[in-house]
Amino acid sequence: MSFDADDAVFRVLVNHEEQYSIWPDYKAIPPGWTDVGVSGDKATCLAHVEKVWTDMRPLSLRRFMEQEQNAAG
Repeated sequence: MSFDADDAVFRVLVNHEEQYSIWPDYKAIPPGWTDVGVSGDKATCLAHVEKVWTDMRPLSLRRFMEQEQNAAG
């Protein structure tokens, strides 16, 4: 089975930096990633990722930029 298979079952994962990915359901979740509880076909999973991952910056960068803005403000 391949990541390109549109009929495969995928699940949505997130890492500690709040970055999202889809992963084939039959494969073990890689270290550092957590299942968010959304699974289905590729289109369903990608639609969920698009809906929830609105800021592509890693969490650590968002926090750093917020601290810099607060310090300057």
